Amino acid sequence: MSIVVQGVSKFYGSQKALDNVSLEVKTGEIVGFIGPNGAGKSTMMKIITGFIPASSGKVSVNGLAVEADNLEVKKQIGYLPENNPLYPEMYVREYLGFVASIYKTGVSVKKQTNDIIELTGLAPEQNKKIGSLSKGYRQRVGLAQALIHNPAVLILDEATTGLDPNQIVEIRNLIKEAGKEKTVMLSTHIMQEVEAICDRVIIIDKGVIVADEEKSKIYSKFKRPKQVIQVEFDKDAMDSSLAEIENVSSVKKIRNNIWVIEAEGDEDIRPSIFNFAVKNNLTVLSLNKQESNLEEVFRHLTNR
Repeated sequence: MSIVVQGVSKFYGSQKALDNVSLEVKTGEIVGFIGPNGAGKSTMMKIITGFIPASSGKVSVNGLAVEADNLEVKKQIGYLPENNPLYPEMYVREYLGFVASIYKTGVSVKKQTNDIIELTGLAPEQNKKIGSLSKGYRQRVGLAQALIHNPAVLILDEATTGLDPNQIVEIRNLIKEAGKEKTVMLSTHIMQEVEAICDRVIIIDKGVIVADEEKSKIYSKFKRPKQVIQVEFDKDAMDSSLAEIENVSSVKKIRNNIWVIEAEGDEDIRPSIFNFAVKNNLTVLSLNKQESNLEEVFRHLTNR
């Protein structure tokens, strides 16, 4: 295991931020670590990276105890914290060269800097001051500093916050590419990011792990109380006629020839919709049963 957390608790004075948390992250996994504000995500990440100590419990990274081998652990980790602290007065290439020189990996600083600039797409901005960069490029610089020493473990806290859709896709692709060879732990409030990137999902609430599942299995944590079907016909149909299908509880037309139908019970009503189409001389162009999504699971487990 790349990351092993055993019975970790953390107190800030009398306030308990983490309550006997245990988790493991395998080598090569991309894990989404999600929870409401104040759930303990950033605290857990800071403990794993050795920035703050746990009040109790043990953490190891690649077999090294974080408390006993703090500096060695930090060599194994690339960390992009939520506020992405950078030196705005430094030039991009200058800053990355400075970071590379700190780690003393044995690879020349120039090569490390050139390689990471190419990997993260920073070449057009490499001679600009960090303070003059867009939010998207500043995030790239933050990701570059986390990756420059080729760490085995990558810890990313809100890596895509504040980015536009194009920037999000670019950073997402960088993370997925890094995840082919590294262990990645990603914290975000954007559920689509977790669904698009992660292999596994860990949900924390009030300092306690409430779910830890492979992404494909996490949806079983919440079952919709009703079936929700979206159907498109080749021509118009009457709402009142659709409502007469057995077990249908509501019908809503969302645009031309497209309806969302809710039905009670566990029996799949899609065959009945096909039968309705045949009887009314309609052609079904699309028919989709809407499954639970990660946002619904999240809200269900965190009672939000």
